[in-house]
Amino acid sequence: MTSFDTSPQLNVWRALLALAVVFVMLATTGWTALRNQRGDTPLQASLSAWEHGRIGGHGLPDPQAQPTKLARFFASLTAQDRASLVRRYPLALGNMNGAPPELRYRANRVALDQARRVERERMRDSRLTAAGKQEAGRRMHRFEDLMEQGRHILAFDPEGSGRVAEVFGDLRRADRVSVVVPGVDTDLLTFQRTQRKYSAPVGMAEALHAAERAASPSTRTAVIAWADYTAPSGLGIDSATAMRAVEGAARLNSLVRALPGDKPVSLFCHSYGSVVCGVAARSLPDRVADIAVAGSPGMRVEKAAQLHTTARVWAMRDADDWIQDVPYLEVGGLGHGADPVSAGFGARVLSAQGAKGHAGYFEPGTASLMNFAEIGVGAYRSVHCAHEDGVCRTGLSGTAAA
Repeated sequence: MTSFDTSPQLNVWRALLALAVVFVMLATTGWTALRNQRGDTPLQASLSAWEHGRIGGHGLPDPQAQPTKLARFFASLTAQDRASLVRRYPLALGNMNGAPPELRYRANRVALDQARRVERERMRDSRLTAAGKQEAGRRMHRFEDLMEQGRHILAFDPEGSGRVAEVFGDLRRADRVSVVVPGVDTDLLTFQRTQRKYSAPVGMAEALHAAERAASPSTRTAVIAWADYTAPSGLGIDSATAMRAVEGAARLNSLVRALPGDKPVSLFCHSYGSVVCGVAARSLPDRVADIAVAGSPGMRVEKAAQLHTTARVWAMRDADDWIQDVPYLEVGGLGHGADPVSAGFGARVLSAQGAKGHAGYFEPGTASLMNFAEIGVGAYRSVHCAHEDGVCRTGLSGTAAA
């Protein structure tokens, strides 16, 4: 399949731009209506059960309540009560912003086991085609991978192509938190890869976490591989518009606002993930210190100042990245605006030396990963700019920030 994160057919992108009006009409009418005709998902069913549930004779709080309110609720419970909620509402609790991370990890382990059992039964379902049974087997094995000892799954939804987020490090004790926001063709099955490991969210986050520890061993860091939005699939209408990004931006904002503590957060946004971060920027809390984009098709604005964020905005692009050939414009809702590495955009432009194309920014040993790590630990004076004049470091201080 042609993918936004592999070799694209750029003429398809241009055709989509030419057909802007037709596609936008479809996107906002017929296709949306079809999506809304689905029944309850497992997550929705779990949330509904939670809303009607009780603990200790009292009703449970609104799962969409402010994270601080939910945190107080969970802190008031006994260990036995918390364990009971994990057993009864694993999907709801595992995706609840404001619940303690450790409780979400436990709940998602239960939810993963339940989802694994469903797929194991589907593998034996005579009504499924051979391809359907094979897909069920792939999903079952992925759920088993995510259940491995020591993995910290912060969010999990098995519906459709699925959503998931994983934490590397200790969120509660971290001096700084990094969030990796991936692009197109990201789902449960592509969340991690054996081949091309560092082009998938898990590999990206693992590499970044290791690089941050190397950059500043005394800085406690946590990195989140965040695939908890429905990313576009392939090169098509969804990847050429902000529809998926708008939903993803709301989810990203909710995640950041629910993170424990008040330490700085840095976002590392790859490909279509930079569209998500661009849409989210104006709503993000001030604790977001940095928004760094790599291989970006645009951030839905013409200038960095239009993001209306207090965060530092960084951008990089490898010289061999095909994304440079997409039209950096927005017409009738299609396209994502100006090029973030262009001089007129106003981002701090970083070196991506060694990245080798669109999917290589998190490869160990690259300048791109090193720059991400320096940003992640707050060592802003150590970043390597794309240009020898060092302009990307203008007005910055800090060697390693806690």
